[in-house]
This record gives sequence, structure tokens and C-alpha cells, in this order.
Amino acid sequence: MKKQFIAASCLAAAIVGSVAIGNAQNPPAPAGAAQGAPGGGRAGGPPPVPPLGDGPWTLTNRRLRVSVVTKGLDRPWGIAFLPDGDMLVTERPGRLRVIRKGVLDPTPLGPLPAIAAEGLGGMLDVTLHPNFAQNRLIYFAYSKPGPTWGQIGQAPAPAAGAAPAPGRGRGGPPRSVDATTAVYRARWDGGSTLADGKDVFVADAYHGAIGTNTSVGPATGSYGTRIVFDKDGTMFVSLGDRNNPPVAQDMNSHIGKIVRLKDDGTVPADNPFVGKPGIKPEIWTSGHRNPLGMYINPADGSLWATEQGPQGGDELNKIEKGKNYGWPTVSLGRNYDGTSAPRGFSAPGFEEPMVYWVPAIAISGLSWYSGEQFPFWRGRALVGGLRNNTGKHVQVVTFNPQGLPTGRELIFGELNQRIREVKPGPDGLVYLLTDETAGAVLKVEPPPAQ
Repeated sequence: MKKQFIAASCLAAAIVGSVAIGNAQNPPAPAGAAQGAPGGGRAGGPPPVPPLGDGPWTLTNRRLRVSVVTKGLDRPWGIAFLPDGDMLVTERPGRLRVIRKGVLDPTPLGPLPAIAAEGLGGMLDVTLHPNFAQNRLIYFAYSKPGPTWGQIGQAPAPAAGAAPAPGRGRGGPPRSVDATTAVYRARWDGGSTLADGKDVFVADAYHGAIGTNTSVGPATGSYGTRIVFDKDGTMFVSLGDRNNPPVAQDMNSHIGKIVRLKDDGTVPADNPFVGKPGIKPEIWTSGHRNPLGMYINPADGSLWATEQGPQGGDELNKIEKGKNYGWPTVSLGRNYDGTSAPRGFSAPGFEEPMVYWVPAIAISGLSWYSGEQFPFWRGRALVGGLRNNTGKHVQVVTFNPQGLPTGRELIFGELNQRIREVKPGPDGLVYLLTDETAGAVLKVEPPPAQ
């Protein structure tokens, strides 16, 4: 099965750019007209990204119709659907926006806490409390500045070939980018003001102080971070390794973990490591690199997550209580220095991915489709991709009745946009967030009736 899926992903990378737009009213502009921003978990930006046209577009693949809900968003990251059809959207530079009746409200919501908006840090995911209609509580994840954030100091010069210390410019002094991930809860009455705001969870994941080893990548990368509630009202939060891989196996740290919390941030008594010395009780699973998508399959209530690998080895994982997903001890990708994981692709005691991608697509958002608008997607996983050449599309992953992956379908590659999130709305349509400085919310509708 593994060899089959490696071959499938290579073929997918080869064909994603070859599909044409059919009957596009306003096709995307030529490549090279706008500059992209850093992606994945390391430094450096991708090649220029073409601007998105005004649409709508009818795509060749299944003749799906894609239209723009709104533009004018800067690196949109998370989206939450409100009971009245409006939407909350986060912008990574540090804003929480409302789309009211299809129009982006120019006034961001606030007040917000101080946010460490640098690299891949900033305003991250957003979701509603399961009883939002009654209690009006919203939750969002963000990168929280540490006590030394922004301080200028001195650090030993890096060894030849090593990355500079966090925040160091070319020839400049090092600057602390010490930060962690936090989940903030506030009450929202529908206006522009948040009330009763407070952190309900602050991860023990501070990283990036002056002198931090950044040989793998900047400390401002690989935050991961999605928030989902299950049917019982417990909350899962995914946390990346912050380019500090060994700590993903340190059970006394939240780095590289998925945690499980009550809605007030306290620890459920049935978490797998409660009462075990030297282990954080919030931990649900460990050994994660950069889990950028997380969703509960409505068919059976199982939790799933997408996770970016290094060079190759992006994963779709079924997340199960107490399991270790291997990073950095095992991985299907190679490290950026060309070396393999210490114990290769797999080893006893570590969970293997249900689906993986070689080459990587810089996997991002995740959802399972269960609506009525797209019967051909029902029961299938939708995953977004960010990487130039092999990503920048959505893949639909098919499973057989035994729960094993059997195929993939590539869609939306014609748009040539980095897809940060892919999420079904309460109307059964699918919505996309494009991870661009001129980002957008896109709406996907089914083909017209014949």
C-alpha cells in the first residue's frame, strides 16, 4: 500500500498543473505578478504567486463553480461559520474579521491579546463553542509573546553554515522571538467588541529566546495549530514542533503534541497521561512535526490531522488516544540536510500515517465531507496544499468500507493559489482560504444540473 501511494502522489504532482480552466469568466492572471510569503515550517518564501481574478470560474474537473466571497484578507488562516450564515476569519498578522452577508466588515474585532506575529506565528485558528448560540463564546489560537520577546542581546556567532540566532538580520544583533501558543476565549455579541476575554490554555512551548539553536529552521516556524471540539464538548489543539524536533518526543513539553482540554482549559480526568510523573496531563498524542489541519470525521467521531513532513513525508493521520506519531524518530521524509530519520520510515511503538505524500505538497487544511451538495465527495477527506509545483490545490482522498485509502482526486490546481484551509459550511458548500497577502475566501458550488 505504501509504494502504491508514493507512486500516486508523484503522478499527482506531475498532472496538477496540466488541467485547464473551462469557461472561466475571469481567469487568474499570469504567474509572477505578486510575491508569495513563507510557507511550510522553514525560512524563505516561495516564488511569486499570481493574483487571483474576480471570478467566478467553472473548473474543468467536475465543472465545479468557484466564486469569491471576499478578498482583502492578509494571510487568512482559520474560518468559523456563524449560525446566521456570517463568518469569522483570522488573519495571521493579528486580526479577527467578520464577513457579514458576504461583505468583509472593515472593522476588526477586539480587543485582542498581544500577538507574536512573525514568521508563521500570529493569529491562527478560530472556532465557536459548541453552544455558541446560547453562550456566544468564541475561541482562537495565537502565538503568545514570551517574557523576553523583542529583546536585543548578544549571542555567540553561529558556526559556519549554521543558521543565525532568532531575529538576527544580516550582521545585526540577535533579537528574542521567544513565544508559545495560547488559546483565547471571549464572548462576542455580534458587534465589533469582544468581552470577558482570557487565555484558557497557554502551552508550555516557549521557544526562540536569544541563543536558541535554529539550525533546523527559525523558531517562528512550525506552530501548527488547529482547534476542534468533539461531540462531548472537549477541545483538541494541535501544536507544532517550532523547528525544535527533539522536543516533540519530550513528554514534559507541549511542543509537537496534540492536547485535549475541557472548554475552560482544564484537563479531562480521562486523558491518557493524567497522574503520570514527568508527563504533561494535557497531552493526547505526541511526536508531531507541524499539524496544520485537524477535523473530526462526522461519520464515526474519529479525530484526524494533517501534518507537514520535511522533504517529503506529508501525512494524514488518524489521531488516537495516547499514541506516538514518531517525529523526529521516524519519518517518510528526509531532513533538510539530506539525512533520514534515525529509525527510518517506521519502527515499533510509533503510529504510521494512513496516507502520505512523496513529494510533499506542504499539506495544510483538512475536513471530511458529509453534506448533500457534493454526493461524489461524501465520506471523503479534503486536504489543502501550499507548495509550488507539487501543491497549491486540494486533494480528495477516498477510503474503502474498511477505512483504508484507495484513491485521490486533485482539484482547484487551476487557481494556482496556496490553500490554507478547506472547510464545508453549514450550507453544504465548501469554502477555501487562500494563503496569500492578497488572500481570499472562496466558495465552491456543485456543477449545474444537466
